[in-house]
Amino acid sequence: MTTALAHPTAQLRARFLDLAAAEWLKLWSLRSTGWSLLVAALAVLAFNVGKAWDNVRYWPDGEPGYAERFIADGIPLMHAFTGNAGTVMMLAAGAFGALAVTGEYSTGLVATTFAAVPARRSVMTAKVCVVATVMTVFGVLVAVTSFASTQAILATEGAGVSIDRPGAVRVIVASALLAPVSALVGTALGTLLRHGAGAVVGSVVILMLLPVVLDDGRHWSAVLAHAMPYEAWLRLVDVPYGGPGILHPWSAGGAWTVYAVWALASTAVAVTAVHRRDQ
Repeated sequence: MTTALAHPTAQLRARFLDLAAAEWLKLWSLRSTGWSLLVAALAVLAFNVGKAWDNVRYWPDGEPGYAERFIADGIPLMHAFTGNAGTVMMLAAGAFGALAVTGEYSTGLVATTFAAVPARRSVMTAKVCVVATVMTVFGVLVAVTSFASTQAILATEGAGVSIDRPGAVRVIVASALLAPVSALVGTALGTLLRHGAGAVVGSVVILMLLPVVLDDGRHWSAVLAHAMPYEAWLRLVDVPYGGPGILHPWSAGGAWTVYAVWALASTAVAVTAVHRRDQ
C-alpha cells in the first residue's frame, strides 16, 4: 500500500495488452470493419479466380504438351495472384489502415483516448499492432484461398500446381504480406494528415501512382521504382524472373528488404508523429 501511494502513477499506467485490447474493441465495434474486409477479399478472389477460369474456358483442346508448357512457363503461379488482385489488395489495405486512425479524429474519440491514456506513443503502438495483425491474417486467408481455388480450377485441365512447387510459397507469402505493409503505410499517412479522404488519397498516390510514373528506362528511375512496395511485390511473385528485356534486374532479397523498410518506417512515423502534437 505504501509503495502504491508513493507512486500513484503506477496504478494508472495502462498495460500494453490493455491498450491493444481497447484498440481491438474499437476496431471491431464498427460494422464497416467486417464488411469492408469481406468485400475486399471477394474482390481480390474474383480477379484471381476469374483469370484462372478464363484460361480454362478458352483452353486449346487437342494441342499436345500445352499444359506442360503452361506450367513450365510459371503461368499457374502468375494466376494465383494477379496484378489486378494485388492492386485491389493494396488499395483496400491502405484505406483500412488510414481510416483506422482518421476515424478517431473525425469523431473526436482521439481526445478521449489521449485523455485516458496520456502515453500517446503506447496508444499508437497498440493501434499499429492491431492493424498489422488483422491485415496479416486477412492477407494470409486471402492468399491461401486464392492459391487453392485458382490451382483447383487449372487442375481441371492438368495445369494446376501444388504448394510444394518451387516459388509457390513465395508467391503466397509475398501476396499475404502486401496487405499489412500497405495498411501500415495508410496508418502512417492517417497519423500525419488526420483527415480520412486525404490519407486515403495519399495512400493511393504512394502505393499505386508513383510506381506507374517510375519505370526501368533510366537507372535512377529504376532504383526509385524498386523501392516501392508494389514493385517489390511484382518482383517476388514473378517466379521465372529474368530475360533480356529487363534493363535493371534486382534480387528477391532486395524486394523483401523493401517490404521490411516500408513496414518499419511507417510504424515509426505513426508512433512518433502523435507524441508532441495537439489533439
